Amino acid sequence: MALLETLSSPLDFLQSRLSTIPHLDVLAAGQEWWKTEGVAISGAIDRAGTPWIRMFDRLGRRADEILYPREYQTMLRLGYRSGVVWRALEENSLIPTYLLMYMISFYDPGVCCPYTVSLGTAVPLAKYGSAESRARFLPQLLRKDDSVWQGATWMTEIDGGSDLGAAVKTIARPAADGWRLTGDKYFASNAAAELAVVAARPEGSPPGVRGLALFLVPRYRQDGSLNCFLRRLKDKIATRSVPTGEIELKDSEAYLLGPADSGIYLILEVLNLSRVANSVVSVALAQRAMADALAYAQGRTAFGKRILDHPLLRRQFEVRLQSLRSAFALAWESVRLLDQVWMERPPYSERYHLFRLVAHLAKYWTAEFAVDMAKWAMEVHGGLGVLAEYGAERWLREAMILAIWEGTSHRQILDGLEVMERKQAHKMLFAQLAEIAPAEQLQQMESEVQRLLNLLPEQKEAEAEALFRRLAVLSADRLSLKYPR
Repeated sequence: MALLETLSSPLDFLQSRLSTIPHLDVLAAGQEWWKTEGVAISGAIDRAGTPWIRMFDRLGRRADEILYPREYQTMLRLGYRSGVVWRALEENSLIPTYLLMYMISFYDPGVCCPYTVSLGTAVPLAKYGSAESRARFLPQLLRKDDSVWQGATWMTEIDGGSDLGAAVKTIARPAADGWRLTGDKYFASNAAAELAVVAARPEGSPPGVRGLALFLVPRYRQDGSLNCFLRRLKDKIATRSVPTGEIELKDSEAYLLGPADSGIYLILEVLNLSRVANSVVSVALAQRAMADALAYAQGRTAFGKRILDHPLLRRQFEVRLQSLRSAFALAWESVRLLDQVWMERPPYSERYHLFRLVAHLAKYWTAEFAVDMAKWAMEVHGGLGVLAEYGAERWLREAMILAIWEGTSHRQILDGLEVMERKQAHKMLFAQLAEIAPAEQLQQMESEVQRLLNLLPEQKEAEAEALFRRLAVLSADRLSLKYPR
């Protein structure tokens, strides 16, 4: 069945939606590896391959070494070698990166977390690092072999991640050779990274987000000793193979990225890279859940015929296939817009603010969609859907984190509301959609947006989600008309 063939291959699905795909040979080779080797490795690691810590070496010194199954490193390093990070800066385009992430996420969504935060380390270093920092660190992140360094983005502290202005208590003090950071990061993804970008507050800076700055923190000091310390690893619902931990910074060597008073802009640029990745991963996961459900529905019989041939379930597949295409269109529009503005610096262009709105819509809607699709796919499997040995429940576990990582759905709604109110980004979006959406539909939506923006602050926030959801669905459905091959 053609539908099954398209859904069962991330590359076939991409080719059905996009007119051009760079590095098709790289994607095809990667997909073949995943089909023949990677799927088994990923499944085994998900069941029993979580990393663990060797806290001290044999001489009793702190080592904080994270140990992985060897097969995990095989799986992880393949993506780095393929160019999930280095291609972005070498080719001055994010398109190859997000195409690789889509293909990989179909098979293992969690492994794209290290790739995303490594990208989120390399890009601000390339844009805002000093000449000395770039020369010292950037080549390590862009290596094309297994010696490549990994990056990390450590922002969140114990009081939460959304309200960075109040939650970030890590203090930065100037030193003769850079800066020194002291504080704790509570939810540090890719905790074993050789390099991290870290949000901190320079001593004496004003309160709130305007007082934050972004720093580069290597894992080891210049004398070779540990520069940051791992308190523990988190036991998470999903992405089990990715080490997320609590990091202690103790007078840690650090290097400022960009101007100290522009840190919040740099932090948001890093988050933008991750939020777009989150959208791409969400759609790929949804495709995988649907593909598994379809394969099962074709083989399972009930009441004398395949369950796929029952009208209700067949209609559900048809509706969800269109929703998948729409979700992909919204996610890929955020990729396309980011690729146009990712090297901009403040003050940003109007197109950058259009990207911001689309990215918030995409991150919000695709994450919700992934959870819904994974839950439905479990239902298609019936009782087998809740059994770990058959894999359907894994996609729901993996999907649950997507609505939270790099800003909850609430955060996307509120930030989207802010960019509409302050930058009138919705008007730019409607102008973009004018060629593929009925004028009356856009006028109605613009009227609804304006009505919301005119409300008092508390009422405006309370009523924002329903409109934001409608705007996301409208954008996704209309944009899907742009992306048929």
